[in-house]
Amino acid sequence: MFAAIACYCRAIEGFDRRIDAVLSVKIFPSSSQAPRALHRAAASLTEKAVRLRISQTFFFSPFPCVARDTVSSSYPHSQSHDPTFSYTNRFLVGSSATMSREYLAYASIAVSAFIAYSVVSIARQYLRLRHIKGPPSAGFSKWWLVRAVGGGRTHLDFYEACEKYGSIVRVGPNDLITSDPDLMKRMLNVRTTYKRSNWYDGMRLKPGQDNVLSTRDDELHNKLRSKMAAGYSGKEVEDLEAKIDQNVVRLIGLIEKYASRDEAFDFGAKAQYFTLDVISDLAFGEPFGDLATDSDVHEYIKTMEQNMPTILVTSVLPWLLALLSSPIFRSMMPSEKDAIGVGKTMGIAKKVASERFGPNKKVQKDMLGSFVARGLTQAEAESEILMQLLAGSDTTATAIRATILHIITNPQVTSTLRAEIDAVKLSWPIVSDAEAREMPYLQAVIKEGLRIFPPVVGQMSKEVSNGGAGDDFKGVHLPEGTRIGYCAWGIFRRQDIWGQDSHVFRPERWIESDVEKLRLMEGTLEIVFGYGRWQCLGRNVALMELNKVFVELLRRFDLVLVDPTNPWHSVCSGVFLQSQYWIRGYSRQTSNQDKAF
Repeated sequence: MFAAIACYCRAIEGFDRRIDAVLSVKIFPSSSQAPRALHRAAASLTEKAVRLRISQTFFFSPFPCVARDTVSSSYPHSQSHDPTFSYTNRFLVGSSATMSREYLAYASIAVSAFIAYSVVSIARQYLRLRHIKGPPSAGFSKWWLVRAVGGGRTHLDFYEACEKYGSIVRVGPNDLITSDPDLMKRMLNVRTTYKRSNWYDGMRLKPGQDNVLSTRDDELHNKLRSKMAAGYSGKEVEDLEAKIDQNVVRLIGLIEKYASRDEAFDFGAKAQYFTLDVISDLAFGEPFGDLATDSDVHEYIKTMEQNMPTILVTSVLPWLLALLSSPIFRSMMPSEKDAIGVGKTMGIAKKVASERFGPNKKVQKDMLGSFVARGLTQAEAESEILMQLLAGSDTTATAIRATILHIITNPQVTSTLRAEIDAVKLSWPIVSDAEAREMPYLQAVIKEGLRIFPPVVGQMSKEVSNGGAGDDFKGVHLPEGTRIGYCAWGIFRRQDIWGQDSHVFRPERWIESDVEKLRLMEGTLEIVFGYGRWQCLGRNVALMELNKVFVELLRRFDLVLVDPTNPWHSVCSGVFLQSQYWIRGYSRQTSNQDKAF
């Protein structure tokens, strides 16, 4: 292609020299016979023609018309006085057909060369991973992958591909997914040579500002984690568990309001009101107020439902992300000045972060206070607050929704869990985290809920990086630079790990398994929260929320689906958006003995 382009450029340069030669002929004499103004105009026009490459716009240039018509009619003597005029005019008019053919020929060569180059590039890309099976179109384009991510059933599309083609599947020209937990651990362990791929660029919530989830720089990632780990662990957050308890009480009160009126409610929304209030309370000391108002106060949920598919598609198409992040489109993106949605949340993050810096800075023992005390900058604080809200609310809400769905549609699980709750003397009004962790069946239910319905199922692709040599895994060569993503549904339904009934929600598997099997299962389940160097910082907070919510909902209410045949509307682009999850709650009689504790 480059040789063809060089040839094309040389031809254009040769043609330009011919035009320059013609233009050097004195069409307009500079003698006293012609006014100086016309001479200056001709010189200016000549200069513009040369600058604009008259060879590229010949038929639309005004120059031939001026030479042939205007000058001849205004100064008839110029043709007789200048013998070169008629030659020039004939060249300009008579050569147009020849030049047109030349240009068409050069254009055809350039287009053909471009097509040939594209075909060769696509063929080389296809051949690079031809030894790995996948959907037929995946070797040539990203269409299959874009459709899977943007179509609302990412988890199932990935799972079905792995079931059909194997544990490593090609889903794009340079993209693979895997349902092999060993490969996932290989990519995620603390000593891995694999790097985060450009998939993570889509996790930037502010253009140009990385956060702990989006950064691909290992050194920056490690620094951010070290500054934030203490805050997420709760060691430097005052009353972390008490704040979670307060929000559980608000959730219970909200459900009691509907139960007292025998009115159905959308549990999909209520679950996210709870997780948003918890993470905002822990992050910067004040809940959003969704539970108190029984509403999506800042329309954050509504906006994320509208924008989340686009966010995750941009992770698949880096060029689209670059386009949307450009100054041209930046005015169309969420802004801190917005009154609602993600923009409103950005404004809150900016305001809260600014209060922790400067001469009159506010000092609080919350997560943000811990981050700032350990060296997080103001810009980093803004970015991390936004990521906390996204990662800490949507995913935990999905875990609550999905696990509750599996509990209340399985009478045996409901009765067994409720029997354990009723048999143990638990704290009132909210079970403590320590007590919940000592309840074996509850823990089995939580683990099984995370296994059967992992909350995050996006690619989260890592890139093969091994000094140019690529990697070899179980006899499969993975070329350098290949992106490898995560097939969560495939990993957590493998029969060699979970048994023949891997598609069934059965908490008993966590109690019945022998020590070796249990170790394998628990080690694999860790992938839900990431693994190794990229493990989720909010893991402990999320588990504390689950420990408390399931106990309190089951010991206070009988929960019944309004429509068991169509329990919810659930779409997935890597994370889940769930709504129309209609439930009725009926209050259970709570014993005075329970209340005494």
